[in-house]
Amino acid sequence: MVLRLSLLGLVVLAAVGIPAAMAASVKEPAYTVDSRVEDVELRTYAPMIRAETVVSGTYDEAVRSGFRILANYIFGGNTGKRQIAMTAPVAAQPSGGEKIAMTAPVGAAATTAGWRVSFVMPAEYSMETLPQPLDPRVELHPVPAQRVAALSFSGRAREKDVAAQREKLEALLAGACLQPAGDVVVAQYDPPWTLPFLRRNEILVTVLTCM
Repeated sequence: MVLRLSLLGLVVLAAVGIPAAMAASVKEPAYTVDSRVEDVELRTYAPMIRAETVVSGTYDEAVRSGFRILANYIFGGNTGKRQIAMTAPVAAQPSGGEKIAMTAPVGAAATTAGWRVSFVMPAEYSMETLPQPLDPRVELHPVPAQRVAALSFSGRAREKDVAAQREKLEALLAGACLQPAGDVVVAQYDPPWTLPFLRRNEILVTVLTCM
């Protein structure tokens, strides 16, 4: 299973120097909560469009450089020089589909293919109405509706914490006859200065009902 990592824009905003005030209206992709399996929330995410870029380097380097490339697109580096509202999360995953192991501190792993970093576009846009990127490194991709299992936890998303939560999620899904069918996502929704016990983290994975 390919490991996928996502960080709320606020985390990266602090790293690249974007003012925190600019992130005050950051929104998450729309979803509905369908049901629960003990601590797991089963959600249906609405169709969305992602702006994506592939960059090389370590995970931290890739997120920073990918964020800058994508931020340039939404802040006017597009046909029409339009500004597009910022959304969360910023997602990064190894490009090329390699199957990789989870590593510290937040599950990032090196891959020669680089990292795919993405922003979710605001829901009011379609592929026809989004302005085209001026930077050829930025691509727009539609994503269909998805059924996702989400397990929330607080504290720091360190390797051992994430591994334990992932095992818990997989066990609960197996007991409910739900099958992981996509990338495992580690989502962190708070800036790094947030006290650990106040942090909201999630393990996310697309699921199918067992046959």
